Amino acid sequence: MEINKKKPLSDEQILREAGIRVTAVRLLIWRTIHQEFSGIFNLADLEEKLPTVDKSTLFRTLNLLSENHLLDTIDDGSGSQKYCNRDLHAPQSKVKHIHFNCRICHQTVCLTDVSLPEVTLPDGYTVEDTEYVVKGICPKCGGK
Repeated sequence: MEINKKKPLSDEQILREAGIRVTAVRLLIWRTIHQEFSGIFNLADLEEKLPTVDKSTLFRTLNLLSENHLLDTIDDGSGSQKYCNRDLHAPQSKVKHIHFNCRICHQTVCLTDVSLPEVTLPDGYTVEDTEYVVKGICPKCGGK
């Protein structure tokens, strides 16, 4: 009996299935994110990797990827919008995970093994998005 193994989606297919029109620059940005960032990054990090791409194009593309559930946006209180490549943690999923920000070293990391708590809202309220950032001291800074 032959097992049916699904072939991984190409970068173009990932963008198309997310509802994003594929262009050369969007593909370049998506591939750079996949190749260069295994965790959390910000616009400045991406600018450093793609110095020939206009900053406003990078920003608009990051927003597009986020709006179409390929990236998580993270507001960790640093004043700099951060992004997490959701496809590395939960490919093609709208499931989010928790992020942890250390108050000492200011690093923000993904905690993919920690479940988001369920929040019950009063009648009339509709959840459209969630963002969960836990702040504290990381093991490195805490000496553990």
